[in-house]
Amino acid sequence: MTRYDVIAHPHDPAYRDHLGEGPFWSREQGALYWVDIPRRSAFRLDPSSGEGQVWRFDSPCAAVFPADSGGLMAALKDGLYRFDPDTGRTAAYARPDTDPGNRSNETRCDPQGRIWLGTMQDNIDAAGRPLPVTRSSGGYWCVAPGGRTTKIMGGVGITNTLCWSPDGSRLYCADTLKGVIWSFAYAPEGPGLSDQRVFVEGGEGGPDGSAMDEEGCLWNARWGAGKVVRYRPDGRIDREIVLPARQPSSCAFGGADLKTLYITTATWELEPPGELDGALFAVRVDVAGLPMTPFAG
Repeated sequence: MTRYDVIAHPHDPAYRDHLGEGPFWSREQGALYWVDIPRRSAFRLDPSSGEGQVWRFDSPCAAVFPADSGGLMAALKDGLYRFDPDTGRTAAYARPDTDPGNRSNETRCDPQGRIWLGTMQDNIDAAGRPLPVTRSSGGYWCVAPGGRTTKIMGGVGITNTLCWSPDGSRLYCADTLKGVIWSFAYAPEGPGLSDQRVFVEGGEGGPDGSAMDEEGCLWNARWGAGKVVRYRPDGRIDREIVLPARQPSSCAFGGADLKTLYITTATWELEPPGELDGALFAVRVDVAGLPMTPFAG
């Protein structure tokens, strides 16, 4: 049986994320960041003190994470912004995807500190309600410090799962619409991808966000299946974390020893949602995760 803690929300212990996403653990701050995309909100929580902050934006927010130069980066609907958490001010940084029908989705930094931005067809209406995804118009971009942007891949339905192997030689990314996680040989110069392989295809639920551990195993949130699955480097299932929430959306390793797996979930399209759908969970595991890299800009 999975032992888990339900994390109290920074502004309301009873709050449940409509579409919790983008968990990022800052080792330097000892704090967790995550977002509620359709509610245009971002959160920071210090688990040791219970103190937290809440920020609201003018458009859906897919991720917030620290930058080495100070402040935060925010992936809003139409691109990347610098964000001052003290004043709440945003400044446009890069707009990799210029398709007005798309929005930002999966966002992580590579081991070199560049931002990888995944996009998808905008599936959120003006009132924050779900819209169907009918086209594979999204893609993946790499944004270097200074804003130089490289398109890596197009024709993706729903971008998810941006993780790198412990030695940095392979990248894992997903298309939830196709139900597949791919593995690529990763060349940091450029950067460039080659040797595309199917890492996981099919299985219970859809592949959503992931985290990588120090043994090279991928922990993947299985949307609709109520679980997080640990996959070995050869794609075999190693173990499962079963949750009392039907839509796990992403995960990130945190804590001083990187052995706490924080898991975001959603109430998106659940009528009615269960008591713990949309909750943020913390699960202690016996293997450490890889540290997450802030933006080097």
